[in-house]
Amino acid sequence: MVKRRRNAEGGIDANAVRAATHAHLRRVVGEGCGKVSEGAGVMSDLKMSEKKLFEELFGMRTGYVMDFTNVTFTEFFSEHGIDIYSDRYAFNGDSKAKRLRAFWEVDSNDMVAHVLSELFCYWQNISAQPSSEVMETAKRCKLVTQRLSAKQPGHPSLKDLSRSAVEFNAEYLANQILRMEQSVESDTALAIGTAKELIETCCRTILEERRKPVQGTPDIPALIKATLKELALVPEGVPEATKGREIIKRLLSNLSTIVQGLAELRGLYGTGHGKEGRTLSLKPRHAKLAVGAAATLATFLFETHKEKAP
Repeated sequence: MVKRRRNAEGGIDANAVRAATHAHLRRVVGEGCGKVSEGAGVMSDLKMSEKKLFEELFGMRTGYVMDFTNVTFTEFFSEHGIDIYSDRYAFNGDSKAKRLRAFWEVDSNDMVAHVLSELFCYWQNISAQPSSEVMETAKRCKLVTQRLSAKQPGHPSLKDLSRSAVEFNAEYLANQILRMEQSVESDTALAIGTAKELIETCCRTILEERRKPVQGTPDIPALIKATLKELALVPEGVPEATKGREIIKRLLSNLSTIVQGLAELRGLYGTGHGKEGRTLSLKPRHAKLAVGAAATLATFLFETHKEKAP
């Protein structure tokens, strides 16, 4: 039960009641619907900036969600096994927009990604000739759903990488991530070829962000060398007093080796070069290895770039 709070004049403090009710509903919803309490990691990690993208795309400022009525909104969520008008989604208010906000606050990444993807498809079906600005918002929304759903078997490290693409508003990088997700099982040559291209895109993006744009068309060893130097990730940059210095130096030296290996693997089995007609393709596990190595390296480079902002 939520107790009524009184203000200094003896009247009911509406704000205090609202806050207490909100907290009470969260406890009840968590206990009654299987939602784990705070800190258990069940809720989606949709960021504030990402929520604003969907709010804008779906026209939620007035309390509506696109052209949904209460009936069609109920039917839409019912198709995905969700009772959107249950108490679970009532703590923000009763409008469709407020219930959608509650949904992405309390449900898991997988469920939120699935429903937002379906809502995105619905938006595409009802949108007539959206402006270039709206299309840019739509592309970023699509990338967010990819980030939320990227933590799936066969897509190593792509979730963190998708987050980098959102932060840098890098459309081409987003397309590469999507291409790898879609091809790692079905088209290993494409996945391996894209893994190598991903490192190139990563290096070019970082160097551009740091105002060291690439001149001409250097090969991938030259790109990674310039990026590692700019980020002070060369072995010589490890201080003498650093614990485990030799191990760290060895790992840093191996970064270039990974890139060289991806380039060679792409030359043998990936897209981008003509192959002898009887060339056999690699298995999905090999593609996952290439994608995983590229995604891990790219994520490390992006995170280092953010930590060492110029």
